[in-house]
Amino acid sequence: MKADHEVDVAVIGAGQAGLSAAYHLRRAGFANDSAKAHSAGTSASGGGFVVLDHGKRPGGAWQYRWPSLVVEKVHGIYDLPGMSFGTPDPKLPAAEVVSEYFGRFERTYDLPVHRPVDVLSVSGEEDRLVVASATETWAARAVISATGTWDRPFWPYYPGQETFRGRQLHTADYTGVGDFRGKRVLVVGGGSSAIQLLLEVAPFARSTRWVTRRPPVWRDEPFSEDWGREAVARVERRVREGLPPESVVSVTDLAVTPEVRAGRDAGILDRHPMFERITPDGVEWADGTAEPVDVILWATGFRAAIDHLAPLRLRGPGGGIRMDGTRVVAEPRLHLVGYGPSASTVGANRAGRAAVTELRRLLGR
Repeated sequence: MKADHEVDVAVIGAGQAGLSAAYHLRRAGFANDSAKAHSAGTSASGGGFVVLDHGKRPGGAWQYRWPSLVVEKVHGIYDLPGMSFGTPDPKLPAAEVVSEYFGRFERTYDLPVHRPVDVLSVSGEEDRLVVASATETWAARAVISATGTWDRPFWPYYPGQETFRGRQLHTADYTGVGDFRGKRVLVVGGGSSAIQLLLEVAPFARSTRWVTRRPPVWRDEPFSEDWGREAVARVERRVREGLPPESVVSVTDLAVTPEVRAGRDAGILDRHPMFERITPDGVEWADGTAEPVDVILWATGFRAAIDHLAPLRLRGPGGGIRMDGTRVVAEPRLHLVGYGPSASTVGANRAGRAAVTELRRLLGR
């Protein structure tokens, strides 16, 4: 197959992990793309790399976060390599601040980000991996997939879900409290997003109820980088065994902030066990207890957005992709830096650097 473009490395995704990888590719001497490599007199096999991002603007998944998620409510936004995030106004929307920061990073390091490009597939050939969108193809000696999880919101199924007459939405659909004013709201999920949205919605809702599969584990200390690394390590052990990764968020305990403490005192964060079924007008528990509900907000997390890798047939018997660091064991030309332990700002920078270090050896640079 003759591709439209030839590069040494194709990076898919321009979130934290993708930008970290791109930075380290530039530092390692890879040119901005194959055309620039040729003009600089390098070999026809490349020396170049490209970053393919489906967002309309810089910011990765951050650009889609709800407007009320301000900087001070975020667990932590870690510096990209070589550029400090700084100390922005904590009251500004995280989507706005991070998008500006990512865009400034791309410009400062002259990164070859092409957008919007929707990568549909990555397939293997003898000496290349072929990355395809609807209109173009890139033949790459190696691929770094940094597609994260935002595009794969997870909706668990419960009996009767299709009969519900109210509204159901996911965290990814949340835009503000308008959908919840005067409504009886059920929030499903045990992560920090569920808590943030529950506290935000409660003053405007007629009533709220919080349900989770497991009792929450509270931690009376501010979220820290060490805390984040601890969660990343737990996920990393799973992917080394070829198991589907849990999200880093799902294994992170919940910080007891002043807002959380107030919410607990007010009874807003009074957790209840999961219901057994959904009815047309609400939910029902195993003991027959029923509760009328107008809106169900599924704060149930995300799964790895890796459908584009399906042609490579990477999933093992355990349902996951066996990894060695960022490298896919079954396909050494492919590195995942938005998968499992690196699907977080804590692990993304380290993963980008590790992937480039290995690819330099693979490509003989």
